[in-house]
Amino acid sequence: MKKLIYFIWLIYLVTPISAQELLSLDSCRTLAIANNKEIRISQEKIKSAHYQKKAAFTNYLPNISATGGYMHSQKELSLLSNAQKSALGSIGNQMSSAMQNGIQGLLTQMPELTQDPQFMGIIQALSSTDLATPLNKLGNSLVDAFRTDTRNIYAGGITLTQPLYVGGKIRAYNKITKYAEQLARQQHNTDLQDVILSTDQAYWQVVSLASKKKLAENYLKLLEKLESDINKMLTEGFTTRSDELSVKVKVNEAEMVLTKVEDGLSLSKMLLCQLCGLDLSKPITLKDEEVEDLSLTPAATKDINMEAVYSTRPEIRSLELANQIYKQKINVTRSEYLPSVALMGSYMATNPSVFNGYEKKFKGMWNIGIMVQVPVWHWGEGIYKVKAAKAEARITQYQLDDTKEKIELQVNQSAFKVNEATKKLIMANKNLEKADENLRCANLGFKEGVITASNVLEAHTAWLSAQSEKIDAQIDVKLTEVYLQKALGQLNINN
Repeated sequence: MKKLIYFIWLIYLVTPISAQELLSLDSCRTLAIANNKEIRISQEKIKSAHYQKKAAFTNYLPNISATGGYMHSQKELSLLSNAQKSALGSIGNQMSSAMQNGIQGLLTQMPELTQDPQFMGIIQALSSTDLATPLNKLGNSLVDAFRTDTRNIYAGGITLTQPLYVGGKIRAYNKITKYAEQLARQQHNTDLQDVILSTDQAYWQVVSLASKKKLAENYLKLLEKLESDINKMLTEGFTTRSDELSVKVKVNEAEMVLTKVEDGLSLSKMLLCQLCGLDLSKPITLKDEEVEDLSLTPAATKDINMEAVYSTRPEIRSLELANQIYKQKINVTRSEYLPSVALMGSYMATNPSVFNGYEKKFKGMWNIGIMVQVPVWHWGEGIYKVKAAKAEARITQYQLDDTKEKIELQVNQSAFKVNEATKKLIMANKNLEKADENLRCANLGFKEGVITASNVLEAHTAWLSAQSEKIDAQIDVKLTEVYLQKALGQLNINN
């Protein structure tokens, strides 16, 4: 359907306006649908709802994210104090001094050891050996090993999160987005029917005024002919000046009526052109303008199945979908107060790293685990929110029931108006037959001189009124059929 509409619209764009002066009701509907901005907006809403449904489905899949960062600090973290660093840096000197003091103390307390050549050889060997330097280097290496150098820190990681159970929230969201897409389609159908209804009203308004224009022209011709006859009869002395003036007044009134009808027809065609997206200044002619007598087939108004009407009315389907959406919102609200379980895994790397002491290298590790969150106490907040969501769902149900009642009334009213318009058309045809016969007799009597000019003018007025009532009755039949189709939910481009 969509491709057909755009194809026809393209044909009308590339074809000169002069070649498309004759427009049918179907072509006007097609052009109006292709040109209407509300229809385009509703089509984009369908696309938006469709992509939102796809986005909701991705919540079933794992979520993978990567993070990275860099931080520069004024000072680095230190595991050792300045005193400890100084002590470790001079540990050799301290140990050498302590050893010398120990030897001197030992010799002071035990002077006999000085007489032992073996002991004194060991003491002399220790005194001649430089132990302070290697121990100082060892202490400094320990100080360097404990240096963190955390002034420049780099970190990065990749995290995978797979929801296992979130209280049914994901499933509810997927149902909501599915219903939302269907709701957007039903709203599109509603907009489509509104555009068709507006187009039909404008179309038949143009047809009605075009028929009344022809009627006004014919009426003016009749009066002009009567005026000519009156002038001849006045010259011969068979009528009065009063009759001549009465006819002239009627001629002027007919000319004014014709002018009003022509202006109204021009404005109505402009409105139709605006709905169809055509240039307002270009002349158009409707197919039914050329029809002398519209072919009318009264719509069937008996045995209307209201359940079938409910299934075709987009308003009912929209409220049903809205009711389903609010029911799923109850599940979403309830899920916020149920336990949630998720599987998590990640890999994290830092520089400097601490897996092998402090190193200026990127090193990392992976981890995996399960996270469980259980709401414990919220002072009844969850219960209140669930009850509020249930109340909103009941509101949509009441709205649905109320709309069904109004639609049933609308269908019955539309069916009654169709029957009423059909009866009025039958009566208008009978009145027109009588008005035609009355006008024929009046013209014949006027020629024979047995009927005055005022009686002829009354017959012309009655004939004009009967013709106008017939036109109005025919248009009413057409429009009431359209209103009935709209009420039944059957108004589309194919009917």
